[in-house]
Amino acid sequence: MEAADGTANLIIGDQLPLFASSVVQIRRLWREFATTIKWENVSEPVLYGLNLLRTFFVLPLLQFVLVLCLAMTVMILLEKLFVGAVSLIIRIFKIKPEKRYKWEPIKKDEELGSSVYPMVLVQIPMYNEKEVYKLSIRAACGLDWPSDRVIIQVLDDSTDLVVKDLVEMECQRWKSEGVNIKYEVRNNRKGYKAGALKEGMKHDYVQACEYIAMFDADFQPEPDFLLRTVPFLMHNSDIALVQSRWRFVNADECLMTRLQEMSLDYHFKVEQEAGSTMFSFFGFNGTAGVWRINAISDAGGWKDRTTVEDMDLAVRASLRGWKFVYVGDVHVKSELPSTFKAFRFQQHRWSCGPANLFKKMFFEIVHNQKVSFWKKVHMMYDFFFIGKIASHTVTFIYYCVVIPLSVFFSEMVIPYWGIVYVPTIITLCKSVGTPSSFHLVFVWILFENVMSLHRLKAALTGLLEAGRVNEWVVTEKLGDAHKTKPVIIDITEADKLVDSQLTKPCIPKLKKKKSGLLDRFYYSELAIGVFLSFCGYYDAAISKKGYCLYLFVQSIAFFVAGFGYLGTQTPDS
Repeated sequence: MEAADGTANLIIGDQLPLFASSVVQIRRLWREFATTIKWENVSEPVLYGLNLLRTFFVLPLLQFVLVLCLAMTVMILLEKLFVGAVSLIIRIFKIKPEKRYKWEPIKKDEELGSSVYPMVLVQIPMYNEKEVYKLSIRAACGLDWPSDRVIIQVLDDSTDLVVKDLVEMECQRWKSEGVNIKYEVRNNRKGYKAGALKEGMKHDYVQACEYIAMFDADFQPEPDFLLRTVPFLMHNSDIALVQSRWRFVNADECLMTRLQEMSLDYHFKVEQEAGSTMFSFFGFNGTAGVWRINAISDAGGWKDRTTVEDMDLAVRASLRGWKFVYVGDVHVKSELPSTFKAFRFQQHRWSCGPANLFKKMFFEIVHNQKVSFWKKVHMMYDFFFIGKIASHTVTFIYYCVVIPLSVFFSEMVIPYWGIVYVPTIITLCKSVGTPSSFHLVFVWILFENVMSLHRLKAALTGLLEAGRVNEWVVTEKLGDAHKTKPVIIDITEADKLVDSQLTKPCIPKLKKKKSGLLDRFYYSELAIGVFLSFCGYYDAAISKKGYCLYLFVQSIAFFVAGFGYLGTQTPDS
């Protein structure tokens, strides 16, 4: 039909006879060619193709991954046996740091007075630490050290003006009581913690200090902390760092904090002690340690190229020939993240940062001429590859992917030693750190498998320098309150962390995530839980390999995490 303006209007009713005629023509052609679909003829090629894909691609690939996982499992076993043996020898023969290095208590001299004590700077970096700022400042101001030989430096990067005012007032209160405390702020948060520490070193009064003690906002050193650690630095000119052990004030708060304590106690009691004794090297924990200022300068100072600025400094200082000492008898109270969301963010940073640093420093370690061959092997193999990459890979790929998928392939046989004996020995080696929690070993294994999903993803992000490689999420510290949630700092392309010498100061944009019912669930954990449940049912009903019990229990662990039933429950967790 043609309109008055000359255009044609389509009238649906006029097109119906034409459509019916077309349908008739198609039916007539179909009958003339006598075409019929035999579904068995279609399905046979499809099934044949799927069988070829399964036989010549999927199965060989899965078997290859299995071999790699078994090989890395053996490597992890040997590393655990080695550090465990070193730790056992240390305890049997009581090889304490005081026996390996010169250590003498600081002797008071009436003539010299307080000058026998070296000048020490105590740095406390803070960021919106409303719940714990008083604890850390009070503990630092209570250190048993002459007031004229110590400077407390509070580096406040808070964006919450209320919190900033509270921290400043707390510093002023202690200053009025005669404590030499400095409240320092800057006009940007460039470099985050590394940037704050680096900026704190630029003040004139720091030039008079020889050593720096560092404490995160939730850490509370005992009064004798400096008296027990600084003498190592005073009497041994080749020591750069003295690291103390963390003691957790909220370890019994919930099951999740108990499980975290088991992992960290092993790290401190076995891994760091062995590294300190055998190679005078371990990763600086970023807090509860005392550094020689000259060593920091010699290593190139603080850098913000990764989210593990503490480990970065430690590796660079070690490559310059400096030695580290771990003093396990000195404990500093701290707080574990007690919400699952905060713990996931923390583990992302702790897994992504080291992998990214390994990529950046691999060739620097290989070509270094100042440290021995065996120390370089320890750094690259034990410290980085086994500790930061292989352990995450095996834990998730082997126990949560390869073993479950093996139930669909009758040809695939996993050796008994690789699924029972070796994992059991590794678990027993790692459980010695916290004997009082040995009854939780089985739950701890399931929990570690759940967290391996995020640790592996974070490690790959660091190696590939993908999406969240520079994401910094401030770990939630609740203190006595269970109401705040972590602040997510979204770093845009223009604000990525790189060497501070190459960038201009910038203020990252803060994003607050909207909370809702769906935000309470963790979908990656739920997806893995569904996958493991399906594999378990298939094994119980068809393949009957005997893995179904493990698969069902592990799937429950993923579901518990996925539905948010781990850790302390807060309004936003």
